[in-house]
Amino acid sequence: MDQLSAMATFVRAVETGSLSAAARSLPSSLTSVSRQISALEKHFGTRLLLRTTRQLALTDDGRIFYERAKSILGEVREIEAALSRDRHQPSGRIRVSCPSLMGRLVIAPLLGEFLRRYPLLSVDLLLVDRAVDMVEEDIHLAIRVGRLRDSQLVARKLADLRMIVCASPAYLARRGVPQTPRDLAGHDCLVFSDAPGSAEWRFAESAKADRKIRISGRLWMNSLDALATAAKGGAGTVRVPSWQIDADIRAGNLQRILVAYEPAPTPLHLVFQPSRLASPKTRAFVDYLVERWRATDPFRADPAVAS
Repeated sequence: MDQLSAMATFVRAVETGSLSAAARSLPSSLTSVSRQISALEKHFGTRLLLRTTRQLALTDDGRIFYERAKSILGEVREIEAALSRDRHQPSGRIRVSCPSLMGRLVIAPLLGEFLRRYPLLSVDLLLVDRAVDMVEEDIHLAIRVGRLRDSQLVARKLADLRMIVCASPAYLARRGVPQTPRDLAGHDCLVFSDAPGSAEWRFAESAKADRKIRISGRLWMNSLDALATAAKGGAGTVRVPSWQIDADIRAGNLQRILVAYEPAPTPLHLVFQPSRLASPKTRAFVDYLVERWRATDPFRADPAVAS
């Protein structure tokens, strides 16, 4: 059995919704399509598809195999492109994931020049505030904030991000300025999260150690933009990236607090699977983003401390 050919047939059957449709689109015979899928099921010792007269349904194992097969076939296509004569002309579609606020304000404005520079490339930018599964979701590149736990990924560091705590001058005049992180227990905290619950903010306890403080938030949102707006309106204290609210601090709309307890900056990385390294389109996007970051680091500004 040619496993790559069988994988491609299986993926086509799932995406077209039937064996006969897969046979027509390949093109191939219905008998050949059915035989290849049966051979896969025999090889792996599990049922991958539930066949009915009208449609196909994936089993749990079939769903896992479908996602992995799609990824493997994509990598094979990239290797073929890398070894082809026109490897200096990146082409195809590249899928990139990024935190939503950063993607909207920082990454999206850079894509116009990238697309003009590489006219044969297309970009899917997925804005999500979670760590994506790069294999299952077929993501070529991901921009991640924080220390990396997956050692199997290749990483290029882009910048350091500083998280700061701030509040509106009116709120601080009314409630007082917290002098230590523990003082936040007596303040209204605005928390970035998908759902209410317990939250922790990290602060520097000493030159070598950080400490997490449990926060009891009165207002929870899954949008950093909305949280900053609420903070400017006097709703409470908020912890946000410094680059996001630099202009508001300089304009006096927000005041930076607990500066002496700010933790060390958090690294920002561009990560990708080692197998993607040979892909011309991956190299093109990585090199472009690193180039633009070095030229105009959007996170270089450090908001002033209001007196």
